Amino acid sequence: MGSDKSNRGIVTVLGMDQIGIIAWVSGKLAENKVNILDISQTILQGFFTMIMVVDLSTSSLEMGELAGTFKSEGQQRGLQVNVQHEDVFTYMHRV
Repeated sequence: MGSDKSNRGIVTVLGMDQIGIIAWVSGKLAENKVNILDISQTILQGFFTMIMVVDLSTSSLEMGELAGTFKSEGQQRGLQVNVQHEDVFTYMHRV
């Protein structure tokens, strides 16, 4: 816990609800040795929304590479998938 730099990221997924979204995202994370620390998902009037806090400390990919993979593969599925470092996410969403 005394790490100077956090290896946590925030994964957000938005799109029309469809079968297999959670399985696809969690499977892709597992393939790349990314641990899911927390997850929240809901469906709002047919729109799927999910946010995950993940640990990338054992990942086989850099955060930017993982973000690029999710962005392109997500677009093919009709989903908007973003991966950000938790510090960036926190800074962008502070009040």
